[in-house]
Amino acid sequence: MTFTTAHMSISLDGFVAGPDQTMDDPLGRDGLSLHQWHFDADLPGHEVDARWTAALLRPRGAYVMGRNMFGPVRGPWSSYDGDWRGWWGEEPPYHAPVFVLTHYEHEPIEMAGGTTFHFVTGGFDEALARAREAGDGDVDIAGGASAVRQALGSGELDELTLDISPVLLGSGERIFDGTVSARLEPLEAEHSPLTTHVRYRVHNPRGDA
Repeated sequence: MTFTTAHMSISLDGFVAGPDQTMDDPLGRDGLSLHQWHFDADLPGHEVDARWTAALLRPRGAYVMGRNMFGPVRGPWSSYDGDWRGWWGEEPPYHAPVFVLTHYEHEPIEMAGGTTFHFVTGGFDEALARAREAGDGDVDIAGGASAVRQALGSGELDELTLDISPVLLGSGERIFDGTVSARLEPLEAEHSPLTTHVRYRVHNPRGDA
């Protein structure tokens, strides 16, 4: 039995990143504001956010990640200035195999702490199958918006957690555009001064609807 999850911060108008993403501003204009709950989780009075941060960072068997989540440049890997190894330094927080969706082949990148980035050119279904085989069957879709949309569209996403920030971005990367119809059943919800955390069971017409 496998179990596939995703956990994303989102604005009230449905964006998980702002417009004008760059190397210096990877989440786009005002996109960082969606994650303030996570940055402040260690402060007094933020016990709710601390619990959901722990859920976000709990160990997974393997991950699937979109190309734009791994790095800021689309197109051939030669477009990068130097040997790009992700945003997270030499020890990324995943500590498990990560399968990156891309149209361009790339050798695996082994990092400190047990993270290895594998690059998959065969599409989402291949990446998910490889992640399930590499881990314990349970997989987290690490983002970004396109990867989560593909997980929803495939009917393979079991749970989706959204951290809904009281922010209107106006434009950027939407998470739900172009997905198949699905019903989200709230399983758990908590509020903090910075966000509303909701964990949903996904009922999809291609899955367990």
